Amino acid sequence: MRARNSGTQTLFNNLFKGALVVGVVGFGLTACTNPSTPAGEEGYVFEKPRVFGEGGYQGTMKGPSNYGMSLLRNEVVNIDMRPNTYTETFRILANDDLNIKFDFHAVIAIESGSVKTVVEQYGAENWYKRFVRETFRTYVRDTVQKYDSGELKTNREKIAKEVTLRLQSYLSTTPFKLANVVVGNINYPDIVANAVEKKLAAQQLLSEKETQKEIAKKDAEIRVEEAKGIAQAQKIINATLTANYIQHEAINAQIKMAESPNHTTVYIPVGNNGVPLVKGRAFRILCQPKLLNI
Repeated sequence: MRARNSGTQTLFNNLFKGALVVGVVGFGLTACTNPSTPAGEEGYVFEKPRVFGEGGYQGTMKGPSNYGMSLLRNEVVNIDMRPNTYTETFRILANDDLNIKFDFHAVIAIESGSVKTVVEQYGAENWYKRFVRETFRTYVRDTVQKYDSGELKTNREKIAKEVTLRLQSYLSTTPFKLANVVVGNINYPDIVANAVEKKLAAQQLLSEKETQKEIAKKDAEIRVEEAKGIAQAQKIINATLTANYIQHEAINAQIKMAESPNHTTVYIPVGNNGVPLVKGRAFRILCQPKLLNI
């Protein structure tokens, strides 16, 4: 015949079972993990150190994917492998000691399958700041300081090409691949910008004056040509109007006036060549007059 458990022992057993269940559930919630990696990224899977064991690197995966449920304390560091633009703002003294502000943009991608190297050797997510940024900025400063401030805009492509070649050489043995470098906006100090605006305004005014000068020159040429035409016409007229022709025309005019019913008396002023002088509808006697009764 079994001995009945005492009440204290029963309570102890129930507490033990409850603690065991809570422990198992807690272990399952805290120990089981399912690391995942989104599209365009690669994941570096590692196990956190345990009480017993060292943990460490477990493997890699390309997104989108997940590592699967695990009782180990696995976690993942995801690195974006796609090309990204990294922008640096500069304020640099040009060769003529003028302080110029501008931006440089570098497009950099990470070689596929190199996530383990990036995490373990180049600082994981901080690879750009730790390994690329300061070298990139140094190359930009060295290149820009070769030029005077006024030459920067005209040599924008040349500067970008030089920085690109130097940075590509620096990154050639790394997982980082530089696509290109682009020079952004170049901003001059206000005093320079104002001077440039005044210069452009002066050039515009000068251009207008030159245009006005050309117009005046053309107008003068037109007047000269008109004067030449008048002089040529006068020359032709003077050569044509002989004394006999003028006398012929005058006699015809006298005949028409004499035949007109509106006149009964005609005054004919006669000059040296016998030509009358006409004004209005009647003749005025200007020299030796002769009266013709009609």
